[in-house]
Amino acid sequence: MRLLRFNYITSPLLGALWMVVLSTTIAVMMSFATGEAFRPDMLLSLLWGGIIGALIGHRIGALAGEAVAAVALAGAILLGIGPVVVGETTSFFAATFAAVVLAVSFVWSAHHILDDLPVGTLNRHEFEGAVIRFLTGFGYIFFTAIVLIPFYVMLMTSFKNQSELMQNPLDFSIDLSKGAELFRSYDELFTQFNFGTYLFNSFFISVITVLITLAFAIPGAYAVARLRFQGRAAFSRSILLIYMVPMIVLALPIYIAFSATGLRNTFVGIVMIYPVTTIPVALYMLQGYFRGLPSEVEEAGLMDGLSRLAVIWKITLPLSLPALASVSLYVFMIAWNEFLLAFMLLDDPSKFTLTRGIAALNSSEIPRQHLMAGSVIATVPIMALFLGLERFMTKGLTAGSVKG
Repeated sequence: MRLLRFNYITSPLLGALWMVVLSTTIAVMMSFATGEAFRPDMLLSLLWGGIIGALIGHRIGALAGEAVAAVALAGAILLGIGPVVVGETTSFFAATFAAVVLAVSFVWSAHHILDDLPVGTLNRHEFEGAVIRFLTGFGYIFFTAIVLIPFYVMLMTSFKNQSELMQNPLDFSIDLSKGAELFRSYDELFTQFNFGTYLFNSFFISVITVLITLAFAIPGAYAVARLRFQGRAAFSRSILLIYMVPMIVLALPIYIAFSATGLRNTFVGIVMIYPVTTIPVALYMLQGYFRGLPSEVEEAGLMDGLSRLAVIWKITLPLSLPALASVSLYVFMIAWNEFLLAFMLLDDPSKFTLTRGIAALNSSEIPRQHLMAGSVIATVPIMALFLGLERFMTKGLTAGSVKG
């Protein structure tokens, strides 16, 4: 570790590792976007990254030296001796674009990682700061790729037709000249596969699940947080015990009970069972928030003649809107994305939820682009809802975490 604190080792090492990260990212990105051949060369990535990292870390030529390094890196890629290897059939425009993006992004980001390091021996703070900046950049790229690549593949596949998928299943580029024809799979989902009904069913069931969950979770969480009764501590600790039992274990008893009572293949049955999976987590989230609210405000309401229910309705709930919004969003997402119970209990296509309808598309008789289009339809609304209400989610989850 002491040896790594010499800048002549730290800068080339971090530069080499960072080049591996970026060259792999650019190669994968260009392959997905263009459908052409790009691949990272690990040995050349380490070599180029180490050289440019040393140049930046030791401020050789300063900004002019970094500009020259970027131009040299881009030229090396076009000549076939750079960190990214370009296929022989790849267009010159795509190759040039990849070379410029990698050169500029590497030099710019490596400058921010290494520029603060002094020439010579680094102290512990300086060394750890450079490592943390490297790991932060790697984390952003890695987790963004994990989220975006599957969604990109899903989206691009939904724009294909059957002949294109048969010709090259791994080509995820898009031909914009097709115009409205790109959305043919989406049109067929609504006109031939009844996806409008699935959307409405999922929305209706999710909203009802949220309302039922809040109706039980609010008084339950308030009682645990504010009232004194025998067994309160044990109840509070055991709220989440239901999640220790996998739902697949309960699937058969639920199926038998619902079949015997006539609740299988009905909205009533689904609306009855979904809150069972959401009420515990809602209770857990709300009780923590209620405990963080100042009890003096509620006591003042009681002294003014309000009943306990009136205190909850007029004082506690208005103060708890951020928590209620976050719980509602979380419960809505659980109900919207639930698959196992819907798959087990619903057989009538007119009652399918969105996840159950998508499962029906997973057939050798149905083109794959329809399955991907259905997955996009299921993902985009909940993603838009989450991004739109994310600030309430964050505020609700953190508020009440510190009392006083």
